Amino acid sequence: MQERKSPIGSRLHFWQRFFYLYSLLPSPSFLASTHLVLLRKERETSRARRGKKSLRAATTMGRPSKGRQRIEIRLIKDDDRREVTFSKRKSGLLKKGSELSLLCGAHVAFVVFSPGGRAFALGTPSVDHVLRRFDPLPGDEDDGDLLALLQDGDCMSASDRGAVEAIVRRTEETKARAASVKARMDAVGEKVRQAVVKGGGKFWWEADVEALGEAELPEFARALRRLRDNVQRHVDQMLASA
Repeated sequence: MQERKSPIGSRLHFWQRFFYLYSLLPSPSFLASTHLVLLRKERETSRARRGKKSLRAATTMGRPSKGRQRIEIRLIKDDDRREVTFSKRKSGLLKKGSELSLLCGAHVAFVVFSPGGRAFALGTPSVDHVLRRFDPLPGDEDDGDLLALLQDGDCMSASDRGAVEAIVRRTEETKARAASVKARMDAVGEKVRQAVVKGGGKFWWEADVEALGEAELPEFARALRRLRDNVQRHVDQMLASA
């Protein structure tokens, strides 16, 4: 008797193909046995690896260890080693300073220059704040505290009083220098403004150089160099972020 074939695309043809493909799949018992074989091989491989590690550890235990040795503190001749050592020790120094500030509430300032001339700083609350506590600038509130210490002579020894007097003298000298520089810069700025007006420009860098004197030209040149550096830095940042 000839087998009847269902037309392609009919529902009966679909189920015939489904049961045919299902019959080709491996039995559940075959899959379970295959899984057990794979697990057994994986255990054997893991056991062999652990044995190799134990053997390696046993062979290395007999080697003598130099232990932690003290490093001689002297200048490192090799440039690469010196850079690496600077990077490591600089990070440790800044970390210790930060921990000291957090744990004790201390005001700490570090300024470190690398062999290449790069500056690294840490200050809590800031380097400027700590330095100005030691050597106040004109207008700082700390000036009154120093003067109060001098007036109350019973609260300090002779050496401390001498140190405070030295700080006050440096502060007064700094005030005088700052006032002199401010007056000179104000005069230079006025000359530059007049030169800008004379040249018909709108910005300070459009000033008529011929109208500037010997006192204004060096300051004007330094200002132009700072402007050039700032513009170049801004361009580099834009190119890096593009």
